[in-house]
Amino acid sequence: MDSNASNARLEGVIPPLLTPLRDRDALDLEGLERLVEHTLGGGAKGLFILGTTGEGPSLSYRLRRELIRRVCAQAAGRAPVLVGITDTAFVESVELARFAADQGARAVVAAPPYYMPEGQPELREYLAHLIEQLPLPLILYNMPPLTKVPYAIDTVRWAIEQPKIIGIKDSSGDMTYFEQILLAAQARPDWSVLIGPEELLGAATLMGGGGGVSGGANIFPRLYAALYRAARTGDLERTRELQRRACLVGEKLYTIGRHPSALIKGLKCAAALMGICLDFMAEPFHRFRKPERERVRAALEEIKDLVQDV
Repeated sequence: MDSNASNARLEGVIPPLLTPLRDRDALDLEGLERLVEHTLGGGAKGLFILGTTGEGPSLSYRLRRELIRRVCAQAAGRAPVLVGITDTAFVESVELARFAADQGARAVVAAPPYYMPEGQPELREYLAHLIEQLPLPLILYNMPPLTKVPYAIDTVRWAIEQPKIIGIKDSSGDMTYFEQILLAAQARPDWSVLIGPEELLGAATLMGGGGGVSGGANIFPRLYAALYRAARTGDLERTRELQRRACLVGEKLYTIGRHPSALIKGLKCAAALMGICLDFMAEPFHRFRKPERERVRAALEEIKDLVQDV
C-alpha cells in the first residue's frame, strides 16, 4: 500500500471479519482464505479483525497473532487491515499492536477496558498513555453494551485533538451521539467516523459518516457496498431499498438464537452453509445445532434474490 493510501481517511464498508475456527485454538485456514477473498471481492474497503464479530477477546494471544499474520499477508496491501487490541491488560494491547505493525496492519482499534468500569478522566489518561506506546494510529471503538463504559462525547472531542487517533467506530446505536461526533470531527478532515449497526448504515452515511463496519458484509458484501455507494451519492430511493434489504438480512439471520451471541452464530452458520468457512464458535459459545441451522438455511433461501441483484 503506498504512502498516500496509508494516510487516507478510512471510508466505505469494512467488514468486522469473522474468525473461522476448526476447534477452540486452531484456525480454519482454508475458510479464512475464502472469507478474505469473498469480502474483498465483494467490494469491502478494508478488513477489521479481532473485533466483537471476530470473537477477539475470546481467542488466545497466540491465535490472535496467527490471525493477524495470515490476514495481513493475504490482504497484501489490497485493502487496509484494522486490528482489534481491546484488552483488560494495557501491556497486552501494546504488544499486540506492535505485532500488528510488524505484519503490515494499517491501524489498531480499541474499546475501553471492559472489566472494572473506568471514569472518563481515567479513560482519557489511559488513551494518552496508550498512544504514546502504539506504533500505529488508533481508532476508538464505542461499544457500551459490552464494555459498560462509552467514549463520552467530551472524550471523543479530546481524541480528535490527538493526531495519533484517527477515527471512531460507533456501535452505540445512538444517532444523536453519532451526529455530535460528526460535528466535532469537522475539525479533522482525516478523521474516520464509522457506524457499527448495519441497520443504520444508510442513515449514517447520508448524515456524512464515512461508512460502516457491517457484520453482514461477511456474507453479503456486495449488498452493503452498494448501500454505502447509494447513500454516498445521495440516491435516496436506492438507499431506502437497499437499507430495507439489509434490515431484512438482520431480521432473518440475527434473531434465530435466544442470546446475544445469536448474531455471530447466525453469521457463522450462514457462512458455513454458503461454503465459505466452518462455523465453530469460541467458547463459551457453540455453533447452532440442527434446528437453528435449518432455520438459517431457510432464511438464506428466502432472502437470496434480495442479496444477489445489487
